[in-house]
Amino acid sequence: MKSVIVVGAGIWGASLALRLAETGWRVTLVEQHQPGHVRQASAGETRLLRCSHGADDWYARLAWQARDDWRRLEERSGEVLYHEAGMLWFAGTSDGWENASARVLKNLDIPCEVLDPADGARFFPEFRGDDLSFLLWEPHAGVLRARRATQVTARLAVEAGARLVRARALPVPGEPYQSAVAIDGEVLRADRVVWACGAWLPALFDTALFGTPLTVTKQDTLHFAAPPAWTTPGVPAWVDYGASAYGHGDVDGVGMKATSDAEGRPYEPEHGERTVDQASVDQARAYLGRRFPSLASAPLLFTQVCQYALTPDAEWIIAEVAPGVWLLGGDSGHGFKHAPALAAYVAGVLGGEHAPEPRFGLHERLPSRGLRTSGEVW
Repeated sequence: MKSVIVVGAGIWGASLALRLAETGWRVTLVEQHQPGHVRQASAGETRLLRCSHGADDWYARLAWQARDDWRRLEERSGEVLYHEAGMLWFAGTSDGWENASARVLKNLDIPCEVLDPADGARFFPEFRGDDLSFLLWEPHAGVLRARRATQVTARLAVEAGARLVRARALPVPGEPYQSAVAIDGEVLRADRVVWACGAWLPALFDTALFGTPLTVTKQDTLHFAAPPAWTTPGVPAWVDYGASAYGHGDVDGVGMKATSDAEGRPYEPEHGERTVDQASVDQARAYLGRRFPSLASAPLLFTQVCQYALTPDAEWIIAEVAPGVWLLGGDSGHGFKHAPALAAYVAGVLGGEHAPEPRFGLHERLPSRGLRTSGEVW
């Protein structure tokens, strides 16, 4: 039986552990805290699921596959993990990122529709779109209950046979590129080791030495207490790519989300303050005042601080740095939704069924925002 140690029980690590355990691997899943702990980026209350990725079709296909995978996880767990409210993209120009996305979605037969800005009134209790060129509607996009999904996935992995170890894993002193991990003075070995440590990865492996720097940034997420009309299940998610703004209606009573996808300041995930900056609140209110005017003064109801692990081009890292030693990271803020489908892809890589796409290698990356929902800072 092939063996693997997966370090990190965020959504990527937990999903990979589940996939490998249910396909016959002996799996040890190591997490220094517990799955879904609030320091994880995966522990954000919500994450968006969308297929639009500009001109890129690889991620669009994977997201569409992941939507079906999330549905299957719901059936297995008996829990509702995905709120398919749909998503509206606010396009500021006629030939920009949203237009490229629409072309890709149509070519892949992923449902979408181009709408007039005036149609925004069909979806929101209040909407100002006079500065927009069009709206792109993804009816099968929506909102994932992220923290709960992470906990459920980790539980399913254990039920499938994975062994969950609560400990801090480190590369073995003197042999950091061996398929082994050091835990409390003990060395665990396996055929493969996958370091899926999210924002902790660059502290363990300096990926810049391989040509791909990994930057950790502080990301403030904000939820506002909105009037009842904004709390109905039919209010869709929304993204303004050009303004790096996104949000959704109230899901599970935590308020209407309205926040920025622009890269925050450098951040240390283990000990960093989990308090949002006032500037983030001011920016969110300014955007709400422009797009949904009556919400500009809505009370701030709930906040979280998470972090992104960013590569310059927002492409992920799926790379073997030594025989049997794999780095899996650089989710760049857009990786959560792909997790179950990505796990199947990475399992195929580890099993020798196919090589990872060259885009995921440790090589020089050119800066690009095209895969995320961040076109520019507010």
